[in-house]
Amino acid sequence: MSAAPETQSSAARLVHYASGANVSERSAAPPSLAISTVIFALRPSESSGRPTLWLPLVRRIREPFKGLWALPGGPLSHHESLVDAAGRNLLETTGLRPRFLEQLYAFGGLQRSTAKSVTAQRVVSIVYWALVQATEAQITKCDENVSWIRADRLPELAFDHQEIVEYALWRLRNKIEYGSIAYHFLGEKFTLAQVREVYEAVLGKQLDPANFRRQLKATVDIEATDEYLQGGKHRPPRLYRYTGNTEIFSQNQRASAPQDIEGIS
Repeated sequence: MSAAPETQSSAARLVHYASGANVSERSAAPPSLAISTVIFALRPSESSGRPTLWLPLVRRIREPFKGLWALPGGPLSHHESLVDAAGRNLLETTGLRPRFLEQLYAFGGLQRSTAKSVTAQRVVSIVYWALVQATEAQITKCDENVSWIRADRLPELAFDHQEIVEYALWRLRNKIEYGSIAYHFLGEKFTLAQVREVYEAVLGKQLDPANFRRQLKATVDIEATDEYLQGGKHRPPRLYRYTGNTEIFSQNQRASAPQDIEGIS
């Protein structure tokens, strides 16, 4: 059975766009799909040494936005699921295999892929976010075009990636209250002070140690072990473990976007 004329015409147009489209033709092409990922890890502050939020960025080596930093990502291929494409892109660009990888949002602003002097094909990005431990972050493949940068000291980013990072931070700060999110930054065993440092890094403010410790010890999902953290100058603190559910939230679960984030569709 031969394809309908409309189908044949659409297929021909897509092949033409992919193989030899000029600038004006690309701007009129159907939107393409891409995958981007925001990865958060705790790394020491350069000045205080306290844990702070960092994320890996990739320097663009071609237009549009050549030379600017961007989130790891790339086009979605026909034979991959969304989560598989996100995992592959992360592995290829950073060498990371995060255990927490969740769909964040879809970004499809009309001008998000257009540089000042370039008319480009419209791109809709399915964005994932990931959390990794400090030990995992240390093995990232870094070079002149891949680097960890503090989340509160970002340079100018390509496309609308600044808005994407801001939305991911907003989501992280809201979900930190759910309990399990904080423990994706930590190892299997941890001190209560280490948990407080995670909350302080994510929320961007200092918390009262005594009050935080009292509230955390009252949490049913925190279990004391018989082990202690060795190597300090003072009495070694007890190690705890998290016994609650550490599975990711549903990828279909969506939160309302904050009012000051624009360009999200």
